[in-house]
Amino acid sequence: MHQVDQIVVVRGERELHERAGHLFGTAREEIACIANSLFTWQATHPSGPLGASAPVPKRKVFRRSAMLDPSWAQHARAMADNGAEVRITSHEANETVLLDRRLAILAGDVVDGVRSFTVVTSPDLVRGIASLFEVAWRAAVELDAHDRQMAELRPLAPRIISALNAGWKDETAARALGLSLRTYRRRVAELMEALGATSRFQAGARAKDLGLV
Repeated sequence: MHQVDQIVVVRGERELHERAGHLFGTAREEIACIANSLFTWQATHPSGPLGASAPVPKRKVFRRSAMLDPSWAQHARAMADNGAEVRITSHEANETVLLDRRLAILAGDVVDGVRSFTVVTSPDLVRGIASLFEVAWRAAVELDAHDRQMAELRPLAPRIISALNAGWKDETAARALGLSLRTYRRRVAELMEALGATSRFQAGARAKDLGLV
C-alpha cells in the first residue's frame, strides 16, 4: 500500500496483515475498534500484527450478540482489565478499526469464504468514519452494566437457542430448563433483543450465523 493510495481494498486477513499490519506499531494516540461478530480479524489471526500481540485498543465496542458467547465475554473483560474502555451495543455497526484518526480499516463482505477489507487514509473520509464511531460509542453500554444485565441470560442462551431451533413449545422448554414459564418467556425476549431479532425463527438463524450453536 503506497502513501498516495487513500482507499485500498484488500481480500482476506492475510493480505490485510501484509499490507496494513505494520501500521499498528506506529499508532501514537489511539486505537479504536468495533467488533460486530465473533469472527473478526483478531480471532482469525490471534498472533499476527492485528491480533493479540497488537497494542490493546484504547476503546472497543462489541456487538451485544457476540457477548452471548462466554469466551468472548471473557475476552472483553480481559481487554478492560488491560486498560481498554469497553462498551457493548445492541445496534448494527460495521466492523471498524481506527488508528489515531488518520487511518480506518472497514471490514467488508465474505465472498467465496474470503473477506474483503477497505483501508482508508483519506483525511476527510477518516474523519467521517471517526464521527460514526463516536455515535456508536455514545449509544453503547459500559461493560460492567452490560455484564450485570447478562449474568443470568448468558449461561442459558445456548439451551434456549437449541429449544427454539427444535421448535419446542414454551411449556416443554421451560420445564427442560428448570424455569417457570414466565421466566422462560422473559429470557427468550432478552435473547431476541440481544440478537437484534424480531422473531424466534430469526433469533435461531442469527445465533447460527454467529456460531453460537
